[in-house]
Amino acid sequence: MNITIQSVKFDAADHLQEFIEQKVSKLDVFFDGIIDAEVILKLDKSETTENKVAEISLNVPGSEMFAKKQSKTFEESVDLSCEALRKQLIKKKEKVKAK
Repeated sequence: MNITIQSVKFDAADHLQEFIEQKVSKLDVFFDGIIDAEVILKLDKSETTENKVAEISLNVPGSEMFAKKQSKTFEESVDLSCEALRKQLIKKKEKVKAK
């Protein structure tokens, strides 16, 4: 799976990029046919501390899956997004098996 990471208006640290690649590549376990993943990191302009946004879109055969989460850290946002995508992938796999 090809993983693209974009950070809007800042440079993501190497350890953050490694964390994202590790988390997103684990999604392969739940659905084999993931073509590629695009991760977009950005800072929300809100006044709260929960201003780190992670958007992840996955290309799978026949559809595209998307999750967007916001929290205090990019790691937590990526973690929450991956969890949401994991649920979507399990549903998709069940639908494919049912056919």
